[in-house]
Amino acid sequence: MHNAVITGTGLFTPPYAITNDELVASFNEYVRRHNERHSLEIARGERAALAESSVEFIEKASGIKQRYVLDREGVLDPDRMYPRLPARSDQSISVMAEIAVRAARQALEQSGRDASEIDGVICAASNMQRAYPAIAIEVQHALGIGGWAFDMNVACSSATFGIEQATHAVRAGSARAVLMVNPEICSAHLEWRDRDCHFIFGDVATAVVVERGDLAKSAERFEILGTRLSTQFSSNIRNNAGFLNRCEDKWGDLRDKLFMQEGRKVFKEVCPMVAEHIGAHLTSLSLTPLSVRRFWLHQANLSMNQLIARRLLDRDPTPQEAPVILDRYANTSSAGSIIAFHMHRADLASGDVGVISSFGAGYSVGSVVVRKSTDDAR
Repeated sequence: MHNAVITGTGLFTPPYAITNDELVASFNEYVRRHNERHSLEIARGERAALAESSVEFIEKASGIKQRYVLDREGVLDPDRMYPRLPARSDQSISVMAEIAVRAARQALEQSGRDASEIDGVICAASNMQRAYPAIAIEVQHALGIGGWAFDMNVACSSATFGIEQATHAVRAGSARAVLMVNPEICSAHLEWRDRDCHFIFGDVATAVVVERGDLAKSAERFEILGTRLSTQFSSNIRNNAGFLNRCEDKWGDLRDKLFMQEGRKVFKEVCPMVAEHIGAHLTSLSLTPLSVRRFWLHQANLSMNQLIARRLLDRDPTPQEAPVILDRYANTSSAGSIIAFHMHRADLASGDVGVISSFGAGYSVGSVVVRKSTDDAR
């Protein structure tokens, strides 16, 4: 069995940002037009009037202050309220593969690896833009990687589940190095006209290189001490979009074909599940939460992260212990914990331990415990 290490990460950030002020102005204009258009039905009590949103509501509910998107004009158009992403020919690279490749190139450069040295590609994301061919195979082709590639989906936990699959391949010797990518175009599966969730998501792509420790070229590497995954069925976070939709002969209200959640139930049920999962994982490795220098948690909701860290540490975490990127990037599904790891690891010393954890629909939770090492410490 080989030792598996993370030697590089990559991040693609879209060029467009939407602030809460901009989002609220657009949403409230949509609400005004909707209520005006249905004023008679509302007056007769046949239809409920839509309520406006506010910056204060968004920041109190989530901690989000802005988000990055691939298209802002479509999202902010009160007559549209979803991104405009034109169809591409089958001969052109897909938008999901394109952003994955951009993050992947950065991860490869950081790891000191050429694409020809990668033996497998895993595309792990909350939604795939098509059923087949796999986005991972398209990324593999675009980068000139040999070996194998496949897609996998465990919603917001996809990245940690993907890292475990990459780790298994490396440890077993079926791959020297694996590229795991997380292209998340969350703006396309968000209902921007729903006050309870219109502010939640943003777009991004991340990438991670996992390889054999004895072959690593990178001066900085994170030894994967252990991975642990867990799932428990729940419909409290759900998206019913799929290829069978056209067979249902259903028209009209198709709200269930986009992201939906019972936020209060999710908060109440997921937070203890995640804290217990991470605590048990650390115990199995003869570690304690207090011995962990950094928790790179899924960036879904600021209060959730604070509560999970508080349950583990028996006190409020410092910004250094549980860094937040949610305020700038919003919820980027599977990519959130990887963004936090990408941005907030350089200051760790050799020997420091950290936990990458993601959690979400399923329910699902994954944790990856890592220890930093450098050439100086070898």
